[in-house]
Amino acid sequence: MHRILYPQPVSDLEEYRRKGGGAGLAAASQIDPFVLIDEIEAAGLRGRGGAGFPTGRKWRTVALNASIEERSTVVVNGAEGEPGTFKDRTILENNPYQVLEGALIAARAVGADEVIFALKRSFTRPIARIRTAIAEARAARWADDVALGVFEGPPEYLYGEETALLETIDGRYPFPRIAPPFRRGVHEIVETESDVRSESGLSAHVEMAGPSPEAIAPPTLVNNVETLANVPRIIARGAAWFRTEGTDASPGTVVCTVSGCTRRHGVGEVLLGTPLREVIDLIGGGPRSGRRIKAVLPGVSGGFVPAALLDTPVSYEGMAAVGSGLGSAGFIVFDDTTDLVAVAAGVARFLAVESCGQCVPCKQDGLLLADLLARLSRSNPKANDLRAIRRRVATVAERSRCFLASQQQVVIGSLLERFPDEVAAHAARRARPAAPELVAEVVDIAGGAAVFDERHRAKQPDWTYDRPSSGQWPAERLGEHRAPTPLDALGG
Repeated sequence: MHRILYPQPVSDLEEYRRKGGGAGLAAASQIDPFVLIDEIEAAGLRGRGGAGFPTGRKWRTVALNASIEERSTVVVNGAEGEPGTFKDRTILENNPYQVLEGALIAARAVGADEVIFALKRSFTRPIARIRTAIAEARAARWADDVALGVFEGPPEYLYGEETALLETIDGRYPFPRIAPPFRRGVHEIVETESDVRSESGLSAHVEMAGPSPEAIAPPTLVNNVETLANVPRIIARGAAWFRTEGTDASPGTVVCTVSGCTRRHGVGEVLLGTPLREVIDLIGGGPRSGRRIKAVLPGVSGGFVPAALLDTPVSYEGMAAVGSGLGSAGFIVFDDTTDLVAVAAGVARFLAVESCGQCVPCKQDGLLLADLLARLSRSNPKANDLRAIRRRVATVAERSRCFLASQQQVVIGSLLERFPDEVAAHAARRARPAAPELVAEVVDIAGGAAVFDERHRAKQPDWTYDRPSSGQWPAERLGEHRAPTPLDALGG
């Protein structure tokens, strides 16, 4: 199945056009913008960045909230940092032209005059590919009325959260806002940063999102790389064609990453609805020789899927039905040699370190959970540690403005519910001590093996690598300062 991932990388725009590329953009130029949105809604395309939000509904919301004075912006979210996923970078290296074409169609649909590709500055190969694609598109007159640019952002996990992404592009640090992009976009128009901070008491630039028809800050459409890669063929071939594959609630294909305890690691495209076991076999070659799968974790956004549920369909509804989630379809496989308490301790540490600290329970309870689970995994808990874990899991997401704290609840909650014997063995000091597993971003897949960000072992809760840590949380330490990569450094 090759709707998104071509068998061989597309070398240039001319090759892409020979393969049918550009047909969606040509069709879109002849269609009313709201008809484009109708077609995306009819196709049932859902966001491939993690949440699975209906793409057409998001486009319509942005279009209906257009500013009366400023044009909107489309931001292509390629800032993937979810542990276990490498699909967006693979798509951009394989064929950046389909993503660019999809973004230009989206710009027409929502009335945008600017498209920004937001990636991490460490993604050197995808950045080079998209810059080349932009230059070719300009030469081919694909984007005469749309400004195209590439933003190279920081390494933090929260940079991929869509409101934090907009904060960063606008010259601040990746601290999530409450205001959604359709209310407050990339270009904030306020008197001064200090005025906003003094009113809200928060580090993020914007706090609440209420109806404000007089506002001149234009809305922004933020879509994931893979989401936009699906758009050109939907517009060229129609919603009915798109629905010929996948399930009714999850039409189309999905690009999956498989890593962990498998014969090989890799990225591949499958039909939505394919059983998880089959995805692991097709992309990862199945479990390692002589071993059996114990559980699968879809990044750090969904709960553990135990071996008994490996026939679960890889779809939004299928994964939700077993108490997990599809997320960004990055499946980390654990076999019978893995200590899942140590895995959960690694997840808790990753999320606690990457929390920005705007929401006190998220950072404070998250760090405590990481410490408690580290003691538990080493089979050296204190008397009330397990009770404390359950209590902090219940409070960590209180008043949170993004989903990060809820991920603590989902992953740790699934460990407690689905592997109680393993937890109890550590609590009773009967299990072999195990250090928390490294849970971190995939920085490459080379020779069938994923390369993880080993540097994350030394990352401090203040987002430095200093020893000792400053003791401040990122929102406190950085909230008064502008980020080192402002929007005016953006270039195509």
